[in-house]
Amino acid sequence: MTVEKPKRQGRKRTSQLSGLQIMFAAILAIGLILGLNFTRLFSAGQPLQQTYNQITTEIAQLEDDQAGLIQERDYVQSDSYVADWARDEGKMLQPGEHLVIPVGSENGGVEATAEPVPQASVQTTPPEPPSWQLWWSLFFDSAPPQF
Repeated sequence: MTVEKPKRQGRKRTSQLSGLQIMFAAILAIGLILGLNFTRLFSAGQPLQQTYNQITTEIAQLEDDQAGLIQERDYVQSDSYVADWARDEGKMLQPGEHLVIPVGSENGGVEATAEPVPQASVQTTPPEPPSWQLWWSLFFDSAPPQF
């Protein structure tokens, strides 16, 4: 007598992994690694982006400063700057103009009875030095002595 074992119908379940499960695990592992790398690169790029924004702002400010300096340079090289400097700093007058100097009183106000300054006493050009001082400067290339 032989006893027959009943046959199972269908597949046998084994504890081995199928090829589909191995492929799924490999794709999942690669996706996880790529995700971590992209996160690391993104977080590393944020300080660089902030530095880039800061530098572009600084460049724009420096370009504005440069434009202002170029405009000031052009004004300084113009005739109107020379005329303004001559009047303000150099205290020079153009022909036909008269120098007016207000004279204050002791109490801080301008006197109502102030007499006009005669024009002969206002000198608009410096006095000419004596001729010996000019010769001294030519020969010795230094300022003449003061007596």
